[in-house]
Amino acid sequence: AVFAGGCFWCMEEPFDEVDGVLETLVGYTGGTTVDPTYEQVSAGGTGHTEAIRVTFDLARVSYEQLLDVYWHNIDPTVRDRQFCDTGAQYRTAIFVNGDAQRSAAKRSKSALEASGRFPGGIMTEIVAAGPFYPAEEYHQDYAKKNPVRYQGYRWACQRDQRLKQLWSDEPDPRG
Repeated sequence: AVFAGGCFWCMEEPFDEVDGVLETLVGYTGGTTVDPTYEQVSAGGTGHTEAIRVTFDLARVSYEQLLDVYWHNIDPTVRDRQFCDTGAQYRTAIFVNGDAQRSAAKRSKSALEASGRFPGGIMTEIVAAGPFYPAEEYHQDYAKKNPVRYQGYRWACQRDQRLKQLWSDEPDPRG
């Protein structure tokens, strides 16, 4: 499964906590530049977005459950930004592999739209997955390697505060 939800550091930790997730890898996808660097993607112009690739065991966690974790860790109401990061490289998107994932993602998005929770609409795209380029090693497992800097970044961007506004009445999908 491949998801874009703004800063990829902040998307890795929630999925790492899900039973059945075998591995998470942060990287870049959705653009045309082959083997892009962080500097290229963060500057814009490559078409890529920061994303996370989630390898999971279908016997322990469903794709639908991963979609639920995804939605609860983004602000789907904004286009081309997440929290303090702006630009298309920080857009939200679900990159689907095949018809089953596309159908599940569309059902999930439609259910969220029908809920009325976001009357202004949901800006998250559902697009076909393409090449995924792993980010540099220093970006992998950033929250574990740099917990103080990571928490400082989340606080400065007010990510947790906004997520609480959006989802506080919902149970945590990670259990």
